[in-house]
Amino acid sequence: MTASNPSRDESRLVTLDGRRRPGPPALVLVGHGSRDPRALETVRALMERVRELRPGLSVRLGHIELNEPLLTDTLAALGDAPAVLVPLLLSRGYHVKRDIPEMAAAATARTRLAAPLGPHPLLAQTLYDRLVEAGWPTDSDEATRRTSGVVLAAAGSRDPDSAADTRRTARLLADRLGVPVVPAYASAATPTVETAVRALAARGRHRVALASCFTAPGRFATQCAEAAPWIASAPLGAHEAMAHLVLHRYTEALETSVTTAA
Repeated sequence: MTASNPSRDESRLVTLDGRRRPGPPALVLVGHGSRDPRALETVRALMERVRELRPGLSVRLGHIELNEPLLTDTLAALGDAPAVLVPLLLSRGYHVKRDIPEMAAAATARTRLAAPLGPHPLLAQTLYDRLVEAGWPTDSDEATRRTSGVVLAAAGSRDPDSAADTRRTARLLADRLGVPVVPAYASAATPTVETAVRALAARGRHRVALASCFTAPGRFATQCAEAAPWIASAPLGAHEAMAHLVLHRYTEALETSVTTAA
């Protein structure tokens, strides 16, 4: 691999008549917001990883609620500049379908809305890695796998599309692990973690781990982890695969022709 030439890279940003070319649209990470200070720290760490992967790309942060900067303030600071909003959410639901588009529509920035981070194989890879970090064995024999299972703990939503996305993520993780993965929810949907654990036990799966399908630490993630009968993985956090997934959603959105505000 050859090292990049800074002067050559700079020349690409200048037109033949000496004017500077416009840079790519800003990438705005859209977090939900949390009263848990660890959530903001985690999202900022993820933002830094994204910046490391794409030097020169303007990467910003905005929250739907609870934390500053709020998305409305981040969009206001952009003025009428173009931006791609990448929700740090793991399925479709009210925030993706209503809250974020409404905030974008009220702004002067020209925005595109990317898909949520899940479902996607990079999300499943992060879930797998977090389970291994928590103690999930990578060399289990067939007898052990026959008695093992995983509960995929997510926030929950009344939107059926959200449940469908979480089930898809569970299938991707199950394919990676070779054991059943049952979705469970902290609120607004069923089953609960406890109910999912009992369902797996009824199938002879008594060695049950919990995979934390949360972007960052918070009340729901803590609540679900406390109900785990065995190991519980950490939230997704600033895993490198999550940073790659953010950039994938950004690029994907740029390849579409739909803007949410003009």
